Amino acid sequence: MNRKRFKRPRRLFLQQMGLAGLALAALPEGAWGEENDAAEVMQRIRSRTLEYIESMRLGDGPYGRYRYSADVSKPTLYSSTYAAMTRHLYGDLDSLADAQRQSWIDYLQSHQNEDGLFRDPVIGRGQAYEHLSWHVTTALHCLGANARRPLRWLDQFKDPATLARWLDGLDWGYRVDYTSNTVQNLCVALQYARDFHHDEDAAAPVEQILTSLAERADPQTGLWGSGQYNLNKPIDLSRAVQAAYHFWLLWIYDGQTIPYRQLAVDQLLKTQNEKGGYGWGVHNRVDPTNSSACEDIDSVDPLVRLMRASDYRRDEITASLERALPWILTNQTASGSWVFKRGLSFVYGHPEMRAGAGVGGMFPTWFRTLCLAYLGQGLPESPPGKYRWQFVHSPGSHFWIDPASAP
Repeated sequence: MNRKRFKRPRRLFLQQMGLAGLALAALPEGAWGEENDAAEVMQRIRSRTLEYIESMRLGDGPYGRYRYSADVSKPTLYSSTYAAMTRHLYGDLDSLADAQRQSWIDYLQSHQNEDGLFRDPVIGRGQAYEHLSWHVTTALHCLGANARRPLRWLDQFKDPATLARWLDGLDWGYRVDYTSNTVQNLCVALQYARDFHHDEDAAAPVEQILTSLAERADPQTGLWGSGQYNLNKPIDLSRAVQAAYHFWLLWIYDGQTIPYRQLAVDQLLKTQNEKGGYGWGVHNRVDPTNSSACEDIDSVDPLVRLMRASDYRRDEITASLERALPWILTNQTASGSWVFKRGLSFVYGHPEMRAGAGVGGMFPTWFRTLCLAYLGQGLPESPPGKYRWQFVHSPGSHFWIDPASAP
């Protein structure tokens, strides 16, 4: 990609940046592709993000305990996983002393129960244990460890008839985006058990889930969902794409081609809004184009992976990602944190995981940093493209496998 293509996005970037861009706006005007310029941009973003994460760490007790935001006081297990994953992306876990690393690992491991699920007594059922658990296993991998106990809760899904009934009982209609989280939680755990606990009985359920998902995909759209869905309505298309994102990652992690790959690209490109993000009101009905961290990465991540897998509409994907980069960066606050939605408060399932308006939190700080890292894979001449991000080969969403090597 030549430098000229990045001059327009850089000007747009400087126009759109708010408090998050004050330090970056002082950079000399020039192409994004200049090595020194790109390095300085990323160094400032990195430093401010890591300073924020360190400010959330509790100094007393075991190393690795983090609170969710400046608006809460208690440490939560989710927050610890997001700290580990964000620091891992930036290569910052390499700075840990051996005792700190082991203390953090032990803290995470202490929350695993006999059934293999990880539970946080602070939040209880504020989030699904199955969802929390694959975040913990990812964080453990970032720290160089593996879950100590087998995932026995998966045993109930190893019978094909039982798994088929469970899948049939889910809502595949207008709430398929909720269903997608539930299916992802189960399949990621099965992939983890198969690959890292060497549970051979977990392989067949993974294949059964992927086969069932492929059969349920709409061959006309490449997406999932039925009933009230009207894909000509941006908000419905956005929900359908968010559901698909959770499904697509399951194939991509296993190195398989997703169903209806070209249709997926067509639908994803339609989700971009006038601000450069990919939101249409799923998480923000009042200001639909003020997109959330989820809405943005749920389109950015698959667009990047799909552009690396084939030439189909590659130039249009590149242009879309170039428009997205300035918008993503506007979501970093003056404190170095990142927000779920600009100017709005957000509660991540429990009062101890809340952040007021303009106050970033640990979840969006990780998710928007991960989005930035994926933008780097799609825009190699941009500042995030020139940064050496660290990913981990563990199922979920924190992994990078170049789709160009997939069949």
